[in-house]
Amino acid sequence: MAGSSWQAGGDRDRFEEAYRAGVVAEAGPTEGLAAGREVARAAPAEVVALRGCVLTPDVPIDDGYVVVGLDGRIAAVQPEPPQGVRVRETGGVILPGLIDLHGHPEFNVFAAWEPPRLFTNRYQWRGSDLYQALVRDPQNRLLEALPGGTQLRYAEVRALAGGTTAIQGASGRTRSADEALVRNVDLRIFGEHKARSMIDLPSAGSRDFDRLQQILAAIDAGEVTAFYLHLAEGRADDQRSQREFDRLVEFGALTPATVLVHGCALTREQLGQVADAGAKLVWSPQSNLRLYGETTRAADALEVGVAVGLGADWLPSGSTSLLAELKVAARALAAQGHQPDPRQIVAMVTGTAARIAGLDDHLGALRPGRPADVLVLERHHDDPWENVLAADPSWVELVMVDGDLTYGRADWVAELAEDTGRLEPLVAWGKRMLLDNSYRARPEGAPPPTLAQLRTDLIAQYPQVGPIFA
Repeated sequence: MAGSSWQAGGDRDRFEEAYRAGVVAEAGPTEGLAAGREVARAAPAEVVALRGCVLTPDVPIDDGYVVVGLDGRIAAVQPEPPQGVRVRETGGVILPGLIDLHGHPEFNVFAAWEPPRLFTNRYQWRGSDLYQALVRDPQNRLLEALPGGTQLRYAEVRALAGGTTAIQGASGRTRSADEALVRNVDLRIFGEHKARSMIDLPSAGSRDFDRLQQILAAIDAGEVTAFYLHLAEGRADDQRSQREFDRLVEFGALTPATVLVHGCALTREQLGQVADAGAKLVWSPQSNLRLYGETTRAADALEVGVAVGLGADWLPSGSTSLLAELKVAARALAAQGHQPDPRQIVAMVTGTAARIAGLDDHLGALRPGRPADVLVLERHHDDPWENVLAADPSWVELVMVDGDLTYGRADWVAELAEDTGRLEPLVAWGKRMLLDNSYRARPEGAPPPTLAQLRTDLIAQYPQVGPIFA
C-alpha cells in the first residue's frame, strides 16, 4: 500500500527502502536453510489424530479424523477411528490453515484506522498528511530503533491467533534471516522462490520497468508461477485506475501467473479478459470500502470465471483478521446480487487461494502426504461451512504449521506436545492458550524474543501498537 515519495534533500527514507526491498528484491540465498532447520519445539510427542467435523474439498466428514504423523505431514483423513493412535476430541470444525493472499504484515502493528473521508485512488491517500502521520513516520521510527524482524514476528503471531498459516506481502528487508513462523507465499516456501511481487505497475522507462521485464521473462521460462501486482485500486469512475489495466495488457503482463491485487476499477469486460488470460484476482473488500466507499466487482469476477482469493490487507484500513474479512466478503457479494455457496467463500482462503498462489500441491486442502497446516475452530453451527464464516479469532482452538503445535488451547497443547518448556502462556478472549514463538530455521541464531518482549519493544517506540487479542 506504500507510495514512492522522497524526503527533502533527495534521500529515500527508511520506510521507502524497506518497503521497496520487500516487494522488488528476490528472496535471499537459502543454503543450509532446510538442513539447518530445528526440530519444532512443540512437536507432538506421538502420532495424533484430531477428531471433529473435517472439511475436505468435496464434502465434510461430520465425524472424521485427521491423523498427523511425526514427520509433520498428514498421514490420513478418514471417517473411521485410527488404530493405535492418540485421539484428541475437538468437538470442532477441522480445516486447512487459512491463506491470506494480500497483506502488508509489518504494518499490522499499527492501530486500526477509519479514514475521515473517502479517496479517489491509492495515490491520493498515499500522498496525504494523514498517511504520513499514521504510517510512514511511525514506520521510519520503528525501522530506525528495532531489529528488522520485530514487526513481522508480531504480525505473524497476530495471523496465527486468527487461524492464518500462510500470508503474502511480507517485506524481504524487515523479515529476519530465519525462515518465517508463518509461511510467506511470495518469498521462499517449500524450498523454492517461484513468486514475485510489485506494488505499482511501472511506466515504460521508469526505474522498475526493467524489473517488470525480468519477472515476465521468468514467467515465460516457468521460473515464476505467481506474480502479485496492485492494480486499478481506486473508484470505478477513476480514470487513472482504469488506465492501468490497458498498460498492463500493453506491457504483456496479463499472464496466467499474474495475480491482480484489488482491481476495484476493473469493468466486467476487463474481468473477462483477466479470466481469458488465466490471470487471478485477490480481493480486500474491507480496506476498499473504508478507503473508497466501494469495492471490486467480485460478483462479476466470479461469474466470468476469475479465480478470486481474499486478503485482509493491513490493519490500518483492513480487517483485524482473515476470519473477519470472510464476513465482509459475504456481505459485499450479497450486495452485488451474488449469493455464493458458503464453501465458495471459504475456498477463497483455502483451496482456491492455494491454487492462485501456485501452491495447491502443498496447501489449501487436508490430504495425506501434505504438510499438516491445520486449523481447529469451535463449532456453533450445524453447517460447518457457515461455521467458518461465522467464526472469529476467539473460536480458534488449535493451529498447526507443518505439524508444529504452534498456537492452541493450553490443555490440548500440554497434553499433546513433546516439550512445552519454551511455550508462552497467553490469555486470548478468556481462553488460556500456549504459543510456540521459538521456531527458527538457523540453529546458530539467537532464539526469537517472546511475544511479551516484542510487544514491549514495539510499544516503547509506538505506544498505540494494535493489540492482537482485542
